[in-house]
Amino acid sequence: MPVDVGLATTSNQLITGGLVAYSLAFVGYAVRAAFGVRVPDADAAPTPARVLVGATSPAGSATAGAPTSVALSAGAPPSGSAEGTVLDGDAARARRGREAVGPRDPATRFGEVVGKVAVVLTVIGWVAHGAAIATRGLAVHRLPWGNMYEFTLALTFAAVAAFLGVLARHRRQSLGLLGVFVMIPVLLALGLAILVLYVAPAPLVPALHSYWLGIHVTAAIIATGVFTVATASTVMFLVADHYAAAVSRGRSVRFAAIARMMPDPGVLDRVAYRAYALAFPIWTFAVVAGAIWAQYAWGHYWQWDPKETWSFITWVIYAGYLHARATAGWRGRKAAYIALLGFATVLFNFFVVNIFITGMHSYAGV
Repeated sequence: MPVDVGLATTSNQLITGGLVAYSLAFVGYAVRAAFGVRVPDADAAPTPARVLVGATSPAGSATAGAPTSVALSAGAPPSGSAEGTVLDGDAARARRGREAVGPRDPATRFGEVVGKVAVVLTVIGWVAHGAAIATRGLAVHRLPWGNMYEFTLALTFAAVAAFLGVLARHRRQSLGLLGVFVMIPVLLALGLAILVLYVAPAPLVPALHSYWLGIHVTAAIIATGVFTVATASTVMFLVADHYAAAVSRGRSVRFAAIARMMPDPGVLDRVAYRAYALAFPIWTFAVVAGAIWAQYAWGHYWQWDPKETWSFITWVIYAGYLHARATAGWRGRKAAYIALLGFATVLFNFFVVNIFITGMHSYAGV
């Protein structure tokens, strides 16, 4: 069937509108972070990352009803303290921030309003983004991820969906700054797709005429989108954890103004871990589905094509990350570095393998 030029044009207009909405949302998240609740500066007196209430003091003398504060870096167990009620660092930070700026501080209220507007803009951009993908598919009468341009639109859509899911799941935590770290790669990828990767709508190449396109590629898109949000949270965790460690030691930190805007490192670590735990089985399914498709298309389940090889390398690294956290007790920075290495292989697979290395998975029109 011929390409519907009108729908293709509408798709282009919708993705431009979505890009504008995302850009405004990015500014809103940045303003929300700048005017939101802050953590005391590292140059000030050390502040505990977690607070133990009703715990026995390290010397062993119990002071009934008196809270004992212990300065900890993220993920570190309390040393020399007995059991007590643990207040999450995020709650402690929020309480300290409210004490510092006051609950009715105009700047804080302004930041909260702008943050809510940013979320609304994100939803508007996401709807326009989804409509752009749908109209592109209707224009070409097929699933709209037959080339890198369409694949980029789809995976950024999945990343924003995952981010909105995190916000809905953690409504009580101040995770607005995560929007900055998610919108940066989303905006860069969409800009690259529009300016460099754009391919005029056309029918699929013969090799992609299979129902496995909707199974294998869709799973890869969802997993990559969730990996993107997990990686953004991991980067934030490293910054927040470094800052918390510096505060506990009374040391100053470069770029402390940015570090003070970060949510609690424990919250960020949990968000990242849960996202990786969700994305990994989906990625596993994508790799398995790709092997089955290869058997139908080429007569072999696995041929160590560059795309297959790097997808497997990504799988191994993320499997190592989850295994290390589950068995070896690797938490915090060590696990975060493994996760960042995993996303580096995702980026290498997407950009370098797809564009510069010729293989059986080379995308049409790129």
